Amino acid sequence: MIERLLPGEGTVLCAVSGGADSVYLLYRLLESGASVECAHFNHCLRGAESDRDEAFVRGLCAQLGLKGHFGRGEVAAFAAREGLGTEDAARRLRYAFLEETADETGAAAIATAHTADDNAETMLFNLARGAGLKGLCGIPERRGRVIRPILDTTRREIEAYLAERGIAHVEDSTNAGDEYARNRIRHHAVPALESVNPGFAASAFRAARLLRRDEEYLEGLAREFLERHPGGIPCGELLDLPLPVSTRALRLAAGVSLSEAQVEATLELAQGEGLGYLSLPGTRLKRERGRLSFGDGPAEGFADRRLDTRGETAIPELGLVIRCSTVEAPGEIHSSLNTFFFKCENICGTITCTPKRDGDRIRLAGRGCTKKLKALFAERGLSAAERARLPVLRDGKGPIAVPGFGTAERVIARAGESALRVDIIKNS
Repeated sequence: MIERLLPGEGTVLCAVSGGADSVYLLYRLLESGASVECAHFNHCLRGAESDRDEAFVRGLCAQLGLKGHFGRGEVAAFAAREGLGTEDAARRLRYAFLEETADETGAAAIATAHTADDNAETMLFNLARGAGLKGLCGIPERRGRVIRPILDTTRREIEAYLAERGIAHVEDSTNAGDEYARNRIRHHAVPALESVNPGFAASAFRAARLLRRDEEYLEGLAREFLERHPGGIPCGELLDLPLPVSTRALRLAAGVSLSEAQVEATLELAQGEGLGYLSLPGTRLKRERGRLSFGDGPAEGFADRRLDTRGETAIPELGLVIRCSTVEAPGEIHSSLNTFFFKCENICGTITCTPKRDGDRIRLAGRGCTKKLKALFAERGLSAAERARLPVLRDGKGPIAVPGFGTAERVIARAGESALRVDIIKNS
């Protein structure tokens, strides 16, 4: 699988935590002949042990003669501020760091060390939560430029490889406890299933491939249906579709995550007559003249705000506070999710926070091209309501940053430069 997922040319940014799986991935990528650089994100969750892991990866890079990229983030503080679980917060910050590092380096792919065991645990976790077919497909081999080259490899195979070659790695002490749901699945559910089938992880990987094939087929039918009706979904034809296709069509058309109950409510709306509405998270559904359409009606946005560059600016409509301070730009790469560092002397005039405006363009640092915000939002699959409520930071020349997307090349601060730090904080 490794060779099949690797890009034809360009650098592969390998996410290396220092654990067995990521060290194995790094060595296998090097064996494949790929051009490799390392990326390590310190979550600052385990004190001295987190710093030990970072030091190990730094030493590994030096030993192998590889370029390493290192970032860190206060996951616990971010989780509390955003109302997220620790694992979710860590994942968001880690992937934001990886994406930003790939932008900075021009990497063609980001390789993560998800294994067949991780895939099996994800399937069981999603099953326990009552997921549908999509959730039971497990971890995808590829998502954007993120690739999982060892998704077909079991932990037993990894441990055997490392032991045979005497390759060192570090252990995460949190993996030993049962605090996290995934650990409980790993320590209790998986051993029980392995007592039935010792090759459970490999079998789960094969099952996920079969399920994903079915999911892709059903979703393809739903997309074809929507493409035939660009002006709105005809209620009668929607209700005539097999339920697995109609529900997928509605989720695709909505552009936001819908629960099973919300999908059922949309189908009920389709059964009615005349003019009808249904409010859904991030969008609105309208039934008119026998057709359904999402996003109709004015999207709720927010008023423009001029930022106080020496203090805080509240955006109550979004439940946000924007905090500014003048600092020296850090040397490490930070997440562009909600923290930015602007070079003070490159800011043109005042900074304001506004919704997207027609014709807005931005040249994101590391991307090498200028894009319309409309195109960037479309690539991310944002609904009209989500776009209307996404804050855009701009100066006198135009957009300089968008949370979750990055910073404009013309204002980004480099290490040691005088910078305006801007934190976008969820107001609790």
